[in-house]
Amino acid sequence: MRDAATPAPPTEAEAVAAFLARHPDFLAERPELYRLLAPPRRLHGETLADHMAAMLSAERGHQRAREAELQVALADGRAGSGLAQRVRLAVLALLRGGAVAETVAQEFPPLLRLETATLLAGAALPPGTLLRLLGRGRDVRMRSGAELTDAAALHAEAAPLITRDALVLVPLVGAPGLLALGAREAAALPARQAAQSLAFLGRAVAAALAR
Repeated sequence: MRDAATPAPPTEAEAVAAFLARHPDFLAERPELYRLLAPPRRLHGETLADHMAAMLSAERGHQRAREAELQVALADGRAGSGLAQRVRLAVLALLRGGAVAETVAQEFPPLLRLETATLLAGAALPPGTLLRLLGRGRDVRMRSGAELTDAAALHAEAAPLITRDALVLVPLVGAPGLLALGAREAAALPARQAAQSLAFLGRAVAAALAR
């Protein structure tokens, strides 16, 4: 039992407050932390107003950097050397908002260095389509050569150019959809170590559709 004369240990909030009091420049030297903080109410003059301005500036700077990265990739018609990096840029395109199907069809191909990207809504897919195309329990299926018998249905007029495609589950609740990605060059859709990145892209598309 703690002695009545022994002071109680500081709470977590008190410990943080004491640390900041001892290091008044801590936040000013780490502006990225302002993106994680809730803005203070503007009640106590210019000091807190400065903190609010810093938080807003940090968030705007982050947004500008994200937009600049995306615009450079779009202007160059490429999206980096690795699939994971290209998927990251495609997810950033989704975060900008707008019509998801349009973003997939128009922005995904240059960002992912592909010929086509098509979003097939779950409600429009005939029963059993996902099971037939993906197989049971799979999020991603890579196909090439003789497996591309239905390329015209998935990739339209670009079908003759497609040498490899990736079929990706879009895990919408109730009516899962399909993301069909077609590549002219097989290297754009590497057969190994691609499934995780593409499955993440499918989940990002589902999240954008659910907004």
